[in-house]
Amino acid sequence: MSVSEMYNIVPVGVVSGTQGNLQIEIKPQYRAALKGLEEFSHGQILWWIHEFADDVFRATTQIEPPYDAPVTGVFASRSPVRPNPIGLSVAEIISVNVAEGIIEVNGLDAYPGTPVLDIKAYFPTTDRVRHVKVPAWASSWGEWVKE
Repeated sequence: MSVSEMYNIVPVGVVSGTQGNLQIEIKPQYRAALKGLEEFSHGQILWWIHEFADDVFRATTQIEPPYDAPVTGVFASRSPVRPNPIGLSVAEIISVNVAEGIIEVNGLDAYPGTPVLDIKAYFPTTDRVRHVKVPAWASSWGEWVKE
C-alpha cells in the first residue's frame, strides 16, 4: 500500500433538522440500503467533520481537551481535529421512512448540513464491551449513555 494512496468516499446522505430533532436524509440512490434498519433500536453513524477538513486541522496530532484532561494524542480523544475528520456516533433510531429516505435519530452529535458517510446497525454482541479501561480523567463520565 502506498502512503499517498487515495480513497473515494462519497456521502450517502446529510444531517438535517434542528439540534433537538435531527434527521438523516439519505440520497435517493442509497434508500434501498435502509431496508430492515427500522428493526434496530440504534445505529452507528459515520459522518464527515467538514468544519475541520482543512489541511491545517488534519496535521494536528495532539490536542488539549476543553474538559479537565491532559494533552493527549488525537487517537486518545474524540476531538474533531484529526488526520481524517470522521465522526462516529451511536444514535437511537426513532423512525425510518425508506420511501422518503428519512431516518429520525436521537443522540447524534453532528450538526445539520453534516455529510453522512455510512450507517451500520448496532449489534450488542459485537459493538459492546463489558470490561473497559479508561484513563483516570475519564473514569467519572459514567458507564452508559443516558437514556
